Amino acid sequence: MEEQIGSVEQYMKNCRLCPRECGADRTRGRAGRCGVGSGILIARAALHFWEEPCISGNAGSGAVFFTGCSLGCIYCQNAPISGVGHEMLGREVTITQLGDIFLRLQDKQHASNINLVTASHYIPQTAAALLYAKRKGLRIPVVYNSSGYEKADSLRMLEGLVDVYLPDFKYIDPELAFQYSRARDYPDRVREALAEMFRQTGPVRFSDGMVTRGVIVRHLLLPGHVKDAKAIVKELHDTYADAVCISLMNQYTPMEALRNDPLLGRKVTAREYRRLIDYAIETGVENGFIQEGATAEESFIPAWNGEGVISSEENEELCRAGKSVQR
Repeated sequence: MEEQIGSVEQYMKNCRLCPRECGADRTRGRAGRCGVGSGILIARAALHFWEEPCISGNAGSGAVFFTGCSLGCIYCQNAPISGVGHEMLGREVTITQLGDIFLRLQDKQHASNINLVTASHYIPQTAAALLYAKRKGLRIPVVYNSSGYEKADSLRMLEGLVDVYLPDFKYIDPELAFQYSRARDYPDRVREALAEMFRQTGPVRFSDGMVTRGVIVRHLLLPGHVKDAKAIVKELHDTYADAVCISLMNQYTPMEALRNDPLLGRKVTAREYRRLIDYAIETGVENGFIQEGATAEESFIPAWNGEGVISSEENEELCRAGKSVQR
């Protein structure tokens, strides 16, 4: 496994971990397209209850939110940590500290799993931290929670370390991908990533209602884009049938910067979401998840206060001072 990962520095000097292939020398503090250097920045590491039921469970998912993002959607729901129009929040940790965070979520907080949220630009560091943690007793499933904009070569570093892949499939239309994420190659890259994820894990598997292995593909329905969403459902079902789960989400939340956008400035309507669900049923999708209730609320976005990354005493001091956790 060590040979599979290699040294972290070799990837950071001329970074091509993600499909952007920006070539930044992150070892010298130069941020890549992801917005970060070679240090691991974490915005939050805590129990999270807002994932699919088979991931959150009753105990909560041990979600570790990484700072930075190589995709950068203009409607990003986690903009304060992705860097979309914001100074990125986060606290730097070492590989060993990251591994200890995983163990603390398992042993002290009894998390259902370790949920790596947007770790694409830290894959070598994350793989090394997982190796360290597994040697020290990490035994709960590891979930890799991603935008889907990945390189298959990079994902291979995670083989044997990740049990469940939780990628988005955001767009099937290259022009829509360019309009919203400046990534015309997104559809091709997500197809390649899904193929690699499925190769590593095989068909999705459950035990006592919890996912233990496999791929769950998310699609966040965007206002006015039911046609694109239907095409994604069809392709996934035609390619994988029920060997992967499809999670159809209606929780799109309009951010303040897009309040005047004719489409992204509003929520998804009940009719739009119903059309997508009806289509999935007609297509033959049986293995999937839908959302019910008022999910498109900003209350579903976590507080980026450094919970789980800094001590509770330090967090209280920052709150009293009216400060956020900055890098």
